[in-house]
Amino acid sequence: MNHVSKVPQITLAFWIIKIVATTLGETGGDWVSMSLNLGYLIGSAIFALLFVGLVSVQVKAERYHAFLYWATIVATTTLGTTLADFADRTVGLGYPGGVALIAMCLLVSLGVWYRVEGSVSVGRIDTLRVEWFYWATILFSQTLGTALGDWVAGADRGGLALGYETGALLFGGLLAVIAALYFFSALSRTLLFWAAFVLTRPLGATLGDFFDKPVGDGGLAVSRSNASLTLIGVMVVCVGWMALADRRARR
Repeated sequence: MNHVSKVPQITLAFWIIKIVATTLGETGGDWVSMSLNLGYLIGSAIFALLFVGLVSVQVKAERYHAFLYWATIVATTTLGTTLADFADRTVGLGYPGGVALIAMCLLVSLGVWYRVEGSVSVGRIDTLRVEWFYWATILFSQTLGTALGDWVAGADRGGLALGYETGALLFGGLLAVIAALYFFSALSRTLLFWAAFVLTRPLGATLGDFFDKPVGDGGLAVSRSNASLTLIGVMVVCVGWMALADRRARR
């Protein structure tokens, strides 16, 4: 049975909050797995439980709740961080291998979703089954974005060694190209959405690494806990403002 769509409108505010959320996913995921010395496997297990719990609440909700939705997005970014690091580093696939594996998972998720539902448009998230497809695909896209960011910026494990600043500029430039295609071409809006959704993740990942990595590695050496708490505060303000604007628009 169909029910009300529980995802936000895709506006500029959506993309701004998405980039903040992906940056938080990088600093938060690294804080748990690295700063707390829990490792990528345990970190992934913790965030997987959080992800499943939040998605379960999200799909059971009767309407859109801004803070619940964005908390679930953050859960996908933190889990995506630890999953990508687990594949790249613990399993030993390296950055190119991790990117290839996760890209295949994303394509399979989109392919199965399209085969079952006939569409992967985010404008049609209006059944329970589609919601689970939506969140599974988002998780794979976040994980892929993490792996892409590490591959471009990192100097080890087969990385391209472009650095965090160059990586952020590269992915920001690609997002600008997608924005131009959105406004000045007839390309599929669904295709452009998923391309932008993937690319905002490595932009956030490189920004997160730029904040918390040592100065000698090209970062600002801000502690992961402080960076994460600051980003949480920024997200709360942004989501609160977005929820208020949406409430006023519905009156």
